[in-house]
Amino acid sequence: MENFLKQYSGFIVGVLSCFDRIVFKGHLPIWAEQMEKLVSRHEKLIKHFGTFVQKQSQRIVAQAKAIAEGAGLEIVELAPRQRKEDFVHRQIAKEGRTRGLICVLKVVEPCRSFRVVSGERRPRLVGAQRKCLTFYFYFLDNELGLIHVRIPTWFPMSIQVCLNGHEILARKLDHAKIEYRKEDNAFTWIADIERAQRLADRIPSMDWPKILNRFAQRINPLLGDVLQGMGYYWVTDQAEYATDVMFESPAALKPLYDKWVKHAITYFTAEDVLRFLGKKLQGNFKGEVLSDWKNKRWPGARIKHRVKENWIKMYDKHGCVLRIESVINQPREFRVRREGTRMGEKVVDWFPMRKGVANLYRYAEVARGANHRYLEALSAVEPPRRAVAAISRLARRVRAGKRSFAGFNPALAEDIALFAAVLCGEHAIHGISNEAVRCKLYGSAVDPTVRRRHANRVSRLFKRLHVHGLITKVRRSRRWRLTKEGTVLVTAVLKCHYEKYPELLAALAI
Repeated sequence: MENFLKQYSGFIVGVLSCFDRIVFKGHLPIWAEQMEKLVSRHEKLIKHFGTFVQKQSQRIVAQAKAIAEGAGLEIVELAPRQRKEDFVHRQIAKEGRTRGLICVLKVVEPCRSFRVVSGERRPRLVGAQRKCLTFYFYFLDNELGLIHVRIPTWFPMSIQVCLNGHEILARKLDHAKIEYRKEDNAFTWIADIERAQRLADRIPSMDWPKILNRFAQRINPLLGDVLQGMGYYWVTDQAEYATDVMFESPAALKPLYDKWVKHAITYFTAEDVLRFLGKKLQGNFKGEVLSDWKNKRWPGARIKHRVKENWIKMYDKHGCVLRIESVINQPREFRVRREGTRMGEKVVDWFPMRKGVANLYRYAEVARGANHRYLEALSAVEPPRRAVAAISRLARRVRAGKRSFAGFNPALAEDIALFAAVLCGEHAIHGISNEAVRCKLYGSAVDPTVRRRHANRVSRLFKRLHVHGLITKVRRSRRWRLTKEGTVLVTAVLKCHYEKYPELLAALAI
């Protein structure tokens, strides 16, 4: 994203990449067969399953009451659709608590559980969706900030812990005595931004199993007897990773943000979105790539690009922070270097990423790369003043050695098609190849002679682009990439061709 930062350096006061919302889930090794063994271990028959789990459920309820009474609170029952966060923030403002338990909420919600069905020789248990009483514990933790811990009262009692990376970073900044300004979950100014980034980079390496088990031991009394010997396996169920570009004022961000939103809606294709997330559009791709725009929010519009269950968003926070945020729900769409089995042998290679908390560092790497590529694509939106003169130079012939190369005509369909082909988002990671541009301009010819003729034609076009300073060679490869000036000029030409020219012609026709 260096080009983006250089282009708008006069307006930017800092850039920070940090986890935002993280949802951890803890799963006990309890499935239908294991649940049957658990019931039998306590000298109960399968037909007594309901009585057994109701007794254990009452212990969870009693533990919740004890925790609430210990903090001088009462358990509050909420309607299923009532917003819990709004209630909690009102409680914080009302009670004035700065640490410890804030409130305990209870609500009836769907949960994954079991039910008894008839079998060939005896009853058996199968998985089932049920509704049960669920508790939410909200804490103001000294290390994690505001978090909530959710536990259903029915087996298998999976625990959910939801927290915010910016809250964790704020505690770290307080401990390091670094001054900052923070509104909601966004920093608008930090005195030492480089040190703050180093602190944010340490969040994935925190001892998350130990931290999360501390809360599990507190709210689930069954771990001490009925579930003795079992432990929660913690996974990252959802992770939001944000790159915040802090601007000096709302007046500096707003006119630029309006243009970025318009550019993203108009020009970012499915291939662009896939490349932002480090993917490639292939014939075996199964899924949807969707972009949607929501302009009925304060203070500005929000745009979201979704690839299956992962997405990347752009919106502004409090009018002075541009946030690019990647959200990972399906980590198996990405890869991590780990030990695995390949062709019957144990090897260390790139395998699909799992949800285990040990891979949280890789979540950050993948999302940060996506955010930076998105910002780099936005760097071409606002052409510098010299772009007007530079565009006029495109039409002139250029001499390189003893040869003369024709210029480019911003109104010629062939040149516009070439510019669109080299600007395509699929080149953002590995560079521009002859084959990719050839397929976009001329299609995939079956005849080898025709294919060779098209490849030679593209090579000559690359030479023209190169002598005009629009592309440069990628070292030790046969690929090319757009230069900084080339990105700006090509984007400006395409924008004029597809946006400004139709507007002007429509005005003349009237």
